[in-house]
Amino acid sequence: MATIPTTIRMDDNLRKALEPRLKAAGLTLNGYLIMAAKQLVIQNKIPFEVMTPEEMPKEVTHKALIAAQAKDLGLISDDSPEFANVDDLLNFLNSED
Repeated sequence: MATIPTTIRMDDNLRKALEPRLKAAGLTLNGYLIMAAKQLVIQNKIPFEVMTPEEMPKEVTHKALIAAQAKDLGLISDDSPEFANVDDLLNFLNSED
């Protein structure tokens, strides 16, 4: 199958952020673009979830996720109350007024 040269324009900052990630995965930019194009043809859809920066966790959510992971790993103490049933939870929530 013959190949033809194709030129794309990409923001320099995006390319600088992209290339180390591709290298870590053992891919070149050209290889990634060909793979994505082939998958689009095979699947007849964009082969990955398309996200916008607004869909990424807000700073507060990001910090909460990190804190939860640190608690799971035992890096920080977890002083969160635990409840055996819904009634105990509701009593706790109502007592904080």
